[in-house]
Amino acid sequence: VPERPTLGNTDYAFEMAISNIRYGEGVTKEIGMDLQHLGARRVCLMTDKNLSKLPPVNAVLNSLAKYGINFQMYDNVRVEPTDQSFLDAIQFAKKGEFDAYVAVGGGSVIDTCKAANLYAASPSSEFLDYVNAPIGKGKPVTVPLKPLIAVPTTSGTGSETTGVAIFDFKELKVKTGIASRAIKPTLGIIDPLHTLSMPERIVANSGFDVLCHALESYTALPYNKRSPCPSNPINRPAYQGSNPVSDVWALHALRIVAKFLKRAIRNPEDREARANMHLASAFAGIGFGNAGVHLCHGMSYPISGLVKTYKPKDYNVDHSLVPHGLSVVLTSPAVFAFTAQIHPERHLEAAEILGADIRTARIKDAGLILADTLRKFLFDLNVDDGLAAIGYSKADIPALVKGTLPQERVTKLSPRPQTEEDLSALFEASMKLY
Repeated sequence: VPERPTLGNTDYAFEMAISNIRYGEGVTKEIGMDLQHLGARRVCLMTDKNLSKLPPVNAVLNSLAKYGINFQMYDNVRVEPTDQSFLDAIQFAKKGEFDAYVAVGGGSVIDTCKAANLYAASPSSEFLDYVNAPIGKGKPVTVPLKPLIAVPTTSGTGSETTGVAIFDFKELKVKTGIASRAIKPTLGIIDPLHTLSMPERIVANSGFDVLCHALESYTALPYNKRSPCPSNPINRPAYQGSNPVSDVWALHALRIVAKFLKRAIRNPEDREARANMHLASAFAGIGFGNAGVHLCHGMSYPISGLVKTYKPKDYNVDHSLVPHGLSVVLTSPAVFAFTAQIHPERHLEAAEILGADIRTARIKDAGLILADTLRKFLFDLNVDDGLAAIGYSKADIPALVKGTLPQERVTKLSPRPQTEEDLSALFEASMKLY
């Protein structure tokens, strides 16, 4: 595309794409009017079994009833979705012939709804057509999708702002996903009232996702160092590398996490803290939804996918699972100690925002300072002591590395390239944190 070839065929541009966002206490009651404005005749409402009985879904149902919106509810979303649970939801969406979608829940629900909307709009596509390469074909999305309104009930994934849908691919025991600007929600309804029903560990684990989204997108490979440069803008990936606009959102989200996450976890009545974390989730989503994430996320997918018997406190589920935010944050001290050789000043700046005193710090110690700051942060919040505490041992490291290798969409955004030996060492360093 550039007339002059760029150095080593790296990109020369970045693009910002985010959903419209509406924020305010009680704003969910407007959703019926939004659907009226869209002229929606058949709406698909997606959620999960637990949420279907809780106030956030109730608030949506009340608004749909008040404005006479015709809808069908799908409440079978799996927490930490799989390819099969995506396919079940897709089947429901294809049968329903819906003209709009509403997703009420955490990232699992919103991501499932994005996938359902995509494949219902492209009924002849095979499932792997849009799944990220090298696991799927990673085809660009060229079909028009129906409007999707996302109502997040956790403060973590930022899925209401991004064009990404993540799932467990059971056959390979890894997480992967679909990434395209085309699948991002039309509107994210950010209503802090919905965070008041979140139990303590869900607040913690979803908050850790915000923390890592901000840290990883701020320290990711810069957009103009990423290759290849696309020959057509439709091929420019959603995850482009750190850039001046995503940096603003990432740093702002990090400051909110530093100030409010501990308060939001320790006191469910602290409405200011919970409301701020709900916003921080969207802010970090805007940052990483365009910059991308790197090693904490790339390594987290096999940590979730290979789970054995671990069942987290406060999660009402009938299957073993490692919550996404927990799987991401357990490797963060090791990862940032590793990546800090590149852009150490960004790692030091992040450590300072999270409370480290860097007045006498040496720039070459940036990684260790950030790693220690993260360890202290996690220790204060009673986080499991590393991968060993959630059921992994050194014998599992080869399988964990093998599950990380296909995650090139994110691992290639690490500012420091990594070998299989590097990944093994990072998993080993993450077995125990304290």
